Amino acid sequence: MSDSAREAYRAAEEELADRGYTRMVFELGRIEALLDLLGSPQRAYPAIHLTGTNGKTSTARMIDSLLRAHGLRVGRYTSPHLETVRERISIEGEPISEARFAEIYAEVAPVASFVDGQVDEPLTYFDLTTALAFAAFADAPVDVGVVEVGLGGVDDSTNVIQAGTCVITPIGLDHTEWLGDTLEDIALAKVGIVHKGATLICAAQPPEAMEPILRHCAEIDATIAREGSEFGVLRRSVAVGGQVLTLQGLSATYEDVFLPLHGAHQAQNAALALAAVEVFLGGKRVLDPEVVREGFAGASSPGRLERVRNAPTILLDAAHNPAGAAVTVTALQEEFDFRRLIGVVAVLADKDAQGILEVLEPAFDAIVVTRNTSPRAMSAAQLGEIAVEIFGEDRVRVQPSLPDAIEAAVALAEDTENTAMGGSGVVITGSVITVADARKLLVR
Repeated sequence: MSDSAREAYRAAEEELADRGYTRMVFELGRIEALLDLLGSPQRAYPAIHLTGTNGKTSTARMIDSLLRAHGLRVGRYTSPHLETVRERISIEGEPISEARFAEIYAEVAPVASFVDGQVDEPLTYFDLTTALAFAAFADAPVDVGVVEVGLGGVDDSTNVIQAGTCVITPIGLDHTEWLGDTLEDIALAKVGIVHKGATLICAAQPPEAMEPILRHCAEIDATIAREGSEFGVLRRSVAVGGQVLTLQGLSATYEDVFLPLHGAHQAQNAALALAAVEVFLGGKRVLDPEVVREGFAGASSPGRLERVRNAPTILLDAAHNPAGAAVTVTALQEEFDFRRLIGVVAVLADKDAQGILEVLEPAFDAIVVTRNTSPRAMSAAQLGEIAVEIFGEDRVRVQPSLPDAIEAAVALAEDTENTAMGGSGVVITGSVITVADARKLLVR
């Protein structure tokens, strides 16, 4: 790539950042105006739309892999990113190039500036990346867009696509300052992505969340397929590098499906992905089992119990709320055989740090608390105070910087007195930003 193209990409990144990475405005009028002026690129292809509290990105990536195994050209939009904003906009399983990102940005940015001048609140960072994704998919062109909600659903910028196939992953308490502090409120916000006549693939939910979902679908004449009733995981067994599943789809049972990801939650995500693809490809059509196996075997989910080092093993996991931490702990206890396990944890200040640490406590022999690079990060000292209350002073170390925290955790894991038989590990978790920072240090 030429120096001028690279400079154009860097300039686009900087202009995007100026919009405020964390600034949120929940109102669809601005992005609707932008997309109208761009020729409504989101109408150029059918879409599968995903929301939920945990598992959205992993499920989106599995849907992407399954659709590509069936010969379709897929555009995938997910967030947040780990290393580069280009990860959010994937075509054919790969982030778009720096040169292509810069080209699309050059087309969209002047129109966005015009819209900014017509509204009270300028377009957000997420508004613009969403528009960039829709434009990139239309230009590619793709056969299908797989689109993950940024936050919530009904007022999320992605909710302009009005997809015919929708997915709701498990719902829990998160982002309560924006979505409400009950499961019913949060479910109402998320089920807003389901429009008249759509088909919803829904994970098993607590009754408080499922009731408003069912009510909404009935009111707008949407079809719903529920995990545990119409589809689900029949069997799963741990395998080297992942797990082997038997999945009950909407149309058939699929056996001997290898999924190179760990945890019962990823098996659940696989069942959701399979049902969504069945609906998208024709509802009751039986899929070729070999193609299904190929699709799942090619799935990946960086930052979700991702092994990045050995001796000691270092795993990265982006769990950022108590529900996410719980499925991580279950996977660690069921699928790994660590004799000594050290946690490295950094969280954002607006998250339930106490809830996360309480869930993690049984899994870790000791914990090193630190902070990540987000301006919203909780300080290491404050997180340390919470950790001491839960773990006890002897099991807590405080390191203000993540590199020092990782070094301290590795030293604790390699404590020869406690690991004479081997089997030590380090898990870095607490936030997507924490995992992103760790990947820059540890992944070549």
